[in-house]
Amino acid sequence: MRKNILITGASSGLGEGMAREFAAKGCNLALCARRIEPMQTLKAELEAAHPGVKIFIRELDVCDYEKVFEVFRAFRDDLGSVDRVIVNAGMGKGASLGTGHFAANRQTAETNFIGALAQCEAALEIFRAQNSGHLVTVSSMSAVRGGARALNVYAASKAGLRNMTEGIRADMIGTPIKVSCILPGFILTPINSGLKKAPLRVDLNTGCKAMVKAIEKEPAEAKVPGWPWVAVGFAMKVLPLSVVAKMT
Repeated sequence: MRKNILITGASSGLGEGMAREFAAKGCNLALCARRIEPMQTLKAELEAAHPGVKIFIRELDVCDYEKVFEVFRAFRDDLGSVDRVIVNAGMGKGASLGTGHFAANRQTAETNFIGALAQCEAALEIFRAQNSGHLVTVSSMSAVRGGARALNVYAASKAGLRNMTEGIRADMIGTPIKVSCILPGFILTPINSGLKKAPLRVDLNTGCKAMVKAIEKEPAEAKVPGWPWVAVGFAMKVLPLSVVAKMT
């Protein structure tokens, strides 16, 4: 069992939900996000519910790249070691290109890809020194094909993260370091609550349980929940782009 788990983007949504699931399993947690107040509340709640679990929290904007390394190293010192890092922090702002929303599109691209790159670098620095660890990146089913409108840049950034994760996994072949990429389908979170079209969306609790179950199997890649998203993922690859665009 991987006991000490670091989760980014842990103040709400998937990060918070996964923290709850892992705490219930007796895991120690290192939680970080841009907003410290929700994590303070979460820490108090989880420590009360699970007295044997150690929980450390720190404020972190993953686009403050130097601080990413500082925070990850501090968490390692807090826990003594880090067994698993879940690169979860992300952003879903944006609009179709050329419609005057470059700033939002750029922020999404930087957070979801460059910010993730910094997290992966910081995690692997620790794992290489330990000669052990499990790196998990949270991509998206939108990484399978290009997305219309608000998903233009979001889908591209998540596809880049998926591809980078595979490259890292290639680097780690033959080592004790495991690498997984999780592709959630439509799970109800603050990042997508405003979507008018969200077919097959599941509630946050169901989605997070499925994600944790998948993560603990340490797969190369997992579409979550498996049903129906494995089948949907196959369909997304072969359907005409006009049809895929209507799904989003």
